[in-house]
Amino acid sequence: MNAVADSGVGQARSPYLPDFTARNGWTGESVNEELQGRERAGGDAYARAGVDIAAGNAAVALYRARTAGWRHANQLDALGGFAGLFSYPTPDAENVLVGSADGVGTKILVAAALGRFDTVGQDLVNHCVNDILVTNATPLFFLDYLAVGTLDPEMAGQVVAGVHEACRLNNVALLGGETAEMPGLYAPGHFDLAGTIVGTVRRSDLPRVESVEPGDAIIGLPSNGLQTNGYSLARTLIPAAEFSRPFDGATLGDRLLSIHPSFIDPVRATQRAAHVKAMAHITGGGLLENVPRTLREGVKAVFDARSWQVPPIIAEVAERACLSHEERYRTLNMGVGFTLVVPAAQAEAGARAAASVLPGAAIVGRIEARRAGEPAVVVEPRAGA
Repeated sequence: MNAVADSGVGQARSPYLPDFTARNGWTGESVNEELQGRERAGGDAYARAGVDIAAGNAAVALYRARTAGWRHANQLDALGGFAGLFSYPTPDAENVLVGSADGVGTKILVAAALGRFDTVGQDLVNHCVNDILVTNATPLFFLDYLAVGTLDPEMAGQVVAGVHEACRLNNVALLGGETAEMPGLYAPGHFDLAGTIVGTVRRSDLPRVESVEPGDAIIGLPSNGLQTNGYSLARTLIPAAEFSRPFDGATLGDRLLSIHPSFIDPVRATQRAAHVKAMAHITGGGLLENVPRTLREGVKAVFDARSWQVPPIIAEVAERACLSHEERYRTLNMGVGFTLVVPAAQAEAGARAAASVLPGAAIVGRIEARRAGEPAVVVEPRAGA
């Protein structure tokens, strides 16, 4: 998500609504500035592939500035920009609506090259489910948007069937959507896909990230591949001619199209066994940029990369791109799709509960005190060390 839902940071708030951001200690910092400056100086493989994360952060800052001055009285601040929050009238004023919008990115070009369109709709729904899950929301309904140059009914049918299947699996109502045919805007066979999700959470169930403290543990839920990020880089390294090549028990194309999983079931299992203080969906920006979005000031996340497996397709992309240690963990998810911060005393039980639903879930790091000037996320040991 582009964090537009958080564009009201610093604006006047309705006196009867709590300042969600202030209560949770989130200041809007979404990037490791020291790392970002170092990578700008040394070059960035993802930027050279056409995706500039720094430019994206700058655009979000402009969104905030240019939408300042007014906000709806019932709009609450977002948690790390993963989703926006909206209070709506209920007898106890406890319920909050949670909304998010996202797309599948250039993974759709891989789908188009392979002529397989039944998976990207599932990617879309699951990505959106995970984004609002960071706020502990339960998804309610979904709307999709499919844009094409020339409508191919069979292709469109496969895409929407995938959307419907993921909605079924996540128990989300597919209320409707839009199919837009725009000749001249898209090349033949190309399309774009986006969606909007709305969920709900009670105020008392919102994550209390201000309670995160040194000594807490981090549980990681495994990814099964690139999920929906890193494809602009991957496509510069793996040409379509290689998609049929055998790889990791399938083909390169199969592994590139691995469906972005929904993490709602392992998260709920973890919550039944442990108190979850903060969560993050590891999307574009990797561990280095997504985890800090829901951490308070004064703490940092320290990950032990030896505690999880990197999917072969991710290792393949990282090796072909000759990514530095920082680039790997800022560009790709590197095998961790979702993180949960829990008390250390409950970490083993929480990890077991998650692994009972999603094998490979494990304790992957810890929370430590953060001094001024230190990065918010550290991954040890460094790649190649």
